[in-house]
This record gives sequence, C-alpha cells and structure tokens, in this order.
Amino acid sequence: MRGRGAILALALLMTGPALAQEPAAPPDRPLPQAAQEARAQAIFEVVRCVVCQHESIADSPAGIAGDMRRLIREEISGGATDQAIKDDLVRRYGDYVLFTPPVRTGTWLLWFGPALLVLAGGVAMVAFVRRRAPAAAPLSPEEERRLADLLQTETVRPDPDASTPHDGR
Repeated sequence: MRGRGAILALALLMTGPALAQEPAAPPDRPLPQAAQEARAQAIFEVVRCVVCQHESIADSPAGIAGDMRRLIREEISGGATDQAIKDDLVRRYGDYVLFTPPVRTGTWLLWFGPALLVLAGGVAMVAFVRRRAPAAAPLSPEEERRLADLLQTETVRPDPDASTPHDGR
C-alpha cells in the first residue's frame, strides 16, 4: 500500500507544472473611434512582445501582449501622442521593446555594429590577400637549360630510407 501512495504522490507532482499555465488574456476591446483604433493598430505593429520577442504585440497571444495592447488603447483614449506612448513603453521595458529602437549612445552598437563587422571583415580580407606570398619568378634561360639537362639524363638516386610496398617488412 505504501508503494501505491508514493506512486500517486509522484504522479501528482508531475502533473503540477502542466496545470500551472498562464491564464488566457482577456479579449481585446477595440476603441470606439475608428481613427483611434487605427492609431492603436499601427503602434501594435512596431512594439515587440517582451515574452515572444520575435512577434509584435498585434500577433502575440501572450498575456503581457494583451496587457500592453490595453495600456496603449488607454493612453490613446486619454489623449497621448504616439511618440509619448512609445516613450512610455521604452521607459517601462527598455529600447528592445521597439522593433526600431532610437539611435542614441546606448544603441550605437545595435545600429552600426553590423556595418562595422562587415567593414572589419573587408579590411581583414584585403590585408590577407596583400600578405600572400608573391608568385615565383620565372626561370632564367640558364636555369631552364640546367633543368632540361637534368630531366633528359633522368638520373634517379634511390632513397636509402624508402621502401617498396612489396619489401615484406
């Protein structure tokens, strides 16, 4: 009987994480004015979901994305400008929350880093190509004559350390 109780306790412990899911986000309630809702939708497209990180909050099913959409709608209905809403989101979540973060000292690496890497790679490639060994100079007429003489005589000296595959060693 004791073994069954342990198995039951283990089964309950294993099902706990499966039951601890994020609650579903409440349904979105669009703004009553079409112009305001269009502004909200435009902002949703440029704001990154902080959970999904590869989706905008317009496409994300995460609860935090729903909260962010609700916050943006509240600020629009309160009369906030689009830039003020974006500034507030950046203040809360950092520059990463926008798909196109602002250009400032803290984001220079983000904006200019890829171009600097490509430039550094190009400089390294040019330096590598220039540093390659120069092509061998052509043979002088005297060297060509000596080479022709050597090839015609075909005197091959055996290598004392060499062995044939049939030596039986």
